[in-house]
Amino acid sequence: MTAQFSFQIHRSDGQARRSTFHTPHGPVEMPAFAPVGTAANVKTLEPRDLTELGASILLANTYHLYLRPGHERIERLGGLHSFMGWDGPILTDSGGYQVFSLAHRRHLDADGVTFRSHIDGSAHRFTPERVIEIEERLGADIAMVLDECAAPHDPDYLAQALFRTHAWAERCKAAHSRPDQALFGIVQGGIYPELRAESARILAGLDFPGYAIGGLAVGETKEQMYNTLDATCPHLPAHKPRYLMGVGAPEDIIEAVSRGVDLFDCVLPTRIARNGALLTPAGRLNIRNARFAEDSRPVQEACACYTCRTFSRAYLRHLITSGEISGLRLATIHNLHFMLQLMEQIRVEIAQGTFASFRTSFLHAYQITDQRVRHEQRRRRVEALPAAS
Repeated sequence: MTAQFSFQIHRSDGQARRSTFHTPHGPVEMPAFAPVGTAANVKTLEPRDLTELGASILLANTYHLYLRPGHERIERLGGLHSFMGWDGPILTDSGGYQVFSLAHRRHLDADGVTFRSHIDGSAHRFTPERVIEIEERLGADIAMVLDECAAPHDPDYLAQALFRTHAWAERCKAAHSRPDQALFGIVQGGIYPELRAESARILAGLDFPGYAIGGLAVGETKEQMYNTLDATCPHLPAHKPRYLMGVGAPEDIIEAVSRGVDLFDCVLPTRIARNGALLTPAGRLNIRNARFAEDSRPVQEACACYTCRTFSRAYLRHLITSGEISGLRLATIHNLHFMLQLMEQIRVEIAQGTFASFRTSFLHAYQITDQRVRHEQRRRRVEALPAAS
């Protein structure tokens, strides 16, 4: 840690940790969820909405901001905090996931990656040093190293990708010079425990202020995700924050916290809101369903968010099905309130030493809608049946 950053663990409950990560723009109480503001904006919301909802940290996307409006312009306008009107902590990813997801638009080599913009097809080049320059000029509190997010099921290719990821992490650290910005390393290795353990040990040796776990929620099953966390977290420094990238389903957050993860980000709550899916303690509610056309109840009983305090399911359904922008905004407010209140409840349960029972009760009540999970559950039920005689 630099003088401007510190990490304190206040209480552990099993592997779950109640902690605080101090940054130049304020503390992040952990476990925490970071709403995603890809282009320096959480879609349909304003910074004052996020403050009222209790968000303590936001994520912005280096790849997208580099392409539009450009990191130089953001720097000239006072840096990312001033540009987007948010005075709390910000985390910028490295853009590695976006670049490597381009597939047919990029070429990878040992020194970096050349890619074409998804906006206009123009050619660009990311190297570890270039990414650090961009992130430093954006000025977020937490920056991520450039890594290679490879497909999770190919061990031979993953071993090659790890070699690049580790070399690039070392170069990123050497290039990084802002004392008011914490640079996090990113553990990769797909779903293979030995690769994950190796990656965690190598990156721990580079002594980053914090560590991210990347390359999950990209096609593996939930069971594989949880097993990967089991194989990774024990090899990460216990006295530094752990960040699971791109994971935001409530059930996944509960399981990851139980394995020692402190920070999360994901577009899921905001993206599904814009499609009319609302998060509740019983699972997702599809507000487009005709059965809500005359439902006078709020989305969630006893929910304190503005949407639930003010409007009925019937009205929200009307807005969503009519394509009204306010419907997208109200749904987003509710979903982020749900996620941020879930994190607050998790912190309380850890502090009280009751997280294990909370985990059991939450997962029992929450109906998972992920098709892959339903398939796994059906498979397990079939396998549990007695063999035909």
